[in-house]
Amino acid sequence: MIARLLTPHSLRTLLPAVSLAALLAAIFYLQPRTMSYFGLNLLLNLAVPIALATVAQMFILCVNDLDLSLGAFISLTACITATWLHDTPLLGALALAGCVLAYAGLGALIHLRNLPSIVVTLGMSFVWMGIAVLILPTPGGKAPDWIRSLMTLKPALIPFPIIALVVLGGIVQIALMRSAPGVVLRGAGGNPQSVARAGWSILRVKMIMFGLAGLFGVLAGMALVGLTTSADANIALRYTLLSIAGVILGGGEFTGGRISPIGAVIGAVTLALAGSFLSFLRLNPDWQIGAQGAILILVLALRVIINRTAAKS
Repeated sequence: MIARLLTPHSLRTLLPAVSLAALLAAIFYLQPRTMSYFGLNLLLNLAVPIALATVAQMFILCVNDLDLSLGAFISLTACITATWLHDTPLLGALALAGCVLAYAGLGALIHLRNLPSIVVTLGMSFVWMGIAVLILPTPGGKAPDWIRSLMTLKPALIPFPIIALVVLGGIVQIALMRSAPGVVLRGAGGNPQSVARAGWSILRVKMIMFGLAGLFGVLAGMALVGLTTSADANIALRYTLLSIAGVILGGGEFTGGRISPIGAVIGAVTLALAGSFLSFLRLNPDWQIGAQGAILILVLALRVIINRTAAKS
């Protein structure tokens, strides 16, 4: 049994969970009071929108593309949520649905014109940000009551963020990794020629994956507003890099449709907790982003070591 757990494949699978467990243990050691209902709720609250953003980026990476506009897009949806969705719910809902359709159209454009996704999404980041500034020129707005109530739920035994993260990871894992449509969607990233020969439209797959990314980006923006109760055009710009790092930290790769939904959620939680851990160390905020990068590099270095061990064996 122990020998099976120590195989390179098992170690690669367990690495995200082990990294999260080690970080949690360090936080509990530094601040024992966090090992409580209230402490865990406080620690993991902001992990929910980061996890939603990470899952959105995972859909893009699954088809061998990269989205550099995700943070700006989430900021836009947060601004729509805090203004139009609060003041005129129908207009807000239509605007958010339009954002999802725009993302699906972006996937179609990239595929049909064979454009590099990095360039297209980088350009779109300025578009999203410009629209966000037009909607909400200065920080403000207000979260809709139902979103605020949902994000501040306090179930009896388990903090709401833990429930939300488990449900998120479980649903996406089953839909993408355990279903027939999920196999096709992942196959478009791993072997698009075979998928096309089997009669599936790569254009349709790209539109679905970008549309799903847009949907989860909208959910991330709504969740963020539910926690912060307001919005601004720059509220989620750092989510672009956090989402990419979360997918990679969770076992995903930049090519081949190799992703892990549960791993992506774990990676997002690890990055969210890293900020709290560095704060408990009283590290200068100017150094915290660099320290988060160092944690990511350490985990990736361990993965490289495991992969090389697997290749030799």
